[in-house]
Amino acid sequence: MAKREGISFFERYLTLWVALCIVTGIMVGLYLPGIPALLGKLEYANVSIPVAVLIWLMIYPMMLKVDFNSVRNVGKKPKGIVVTGVTNWLIKPFTMFGIAWFFFYVVFQSLIPANLAGEYLAGAVLLGAAPCTAMVFVWSYLSKGDAAYTLVQVAVNDLIILVAFVPIVAFLLGIGGISIPWDTLFLSVVLFVVIPLGAGIFTRVSVIKKRGIDYFNNVFVKKFNNITIAGLLLTLVILFSFQGDTILANPLHIGLIAIPLIIQTFLIFFVAYGWAKRWRLPHSVAAPAGMIGASNFFELAVAVAISLFGLQSGAALATTVGVLVEVPVMLMLVNIANRTKSWFPAV
Repeated sequence: MAKREGISFFERYLTLWVALCIVTGIMVGLYLPGIPALLGKLEYANVSIPVAVLIWLMIYPMMLKVDFNSVRNVGKKPKGIVVTGVTNWLIKPFTMFGIAWFFFYVVFQSLIPANLAGEYLAGAVLLGAAPCTAMVFVWSYLSKGDAAYTLVQVAVNDLIILVAFVPIVAFLLGIGGISIPWDTLFLSVVLFVVIPLGAGIFTRVSVIKKRGIDYFNNVFVKKFNNITIAGLLLTLVILFSFQGDTILANPLHIGLIAIPLIIQTFLIFFVAYGWAKRWRLPHSVAAPAGMIGASNFFELAVAVAISLFGLQSGAALATTVGVLVEVPVMLMLVNIANRTKSWFPAV
């Protein structure tokens, strides 16, 4: 099989690594219970300090890649931004809530206890309110998307996250009857979006000023290529060391959680992709427009789930299942996008 261009070894087999982390974490929880017990004590304002450090290692390298100067180009192809913005913020969170609620409370009612159904719903909502900001560059590359325009789309979504994530999550969780501590939700966004975003912007400006844009893109950023995945995998080991009892008691639940997440992923991709086709946008804009909404900023979702509900929560488990299904499902969508390029006008 030919090596996939644009996707690293770690990223290509992310589902496998996540599965290994599940097994490793469960084994740690069962046979070395002192480790999760110690880690559980290291928290401040309901935020796990070890997990916070690892999540910063995940998110900071992503923020380095986002050039907010590209936002000035937002007016050059406004239709693509409209498709992305409306799909990601006015459609995606609400369809995720509806699909997850239907499956967890109706279809799987006899299989999932009501208390876990609420936590799984919360995790799904967190995924639905966090469009992708990093892996979308990989999906865009593999589907021959316009790299410069993808950057504009991602930058716009990152700015929207700052103001829209908290109220959308709070609103949908409130509808679902799930109470949340507002201070912890705000703190989570500050810790896992505002701070790494500010650090990324500061680093980007400083390094480019001293060494130039070519050094930054081709040398500096590449030093962090595997740090994000390593931070994610270590976080998952910690998470599953707390989740062992829940998973062993409900092994079927991982598959049940995956079903609405996969349905949502395909739905949102085709909403944005079909809309772009209707507006006769070029394929290089349509493909990444669909990918941004279909993919999730799962690092943020995992971080907020842990902060709000704890490492042992069903919400944290649900966001982790989102990581588990992300790569294989997105690669299927990349294949669909490449096979349907003829649907779009030639440029």
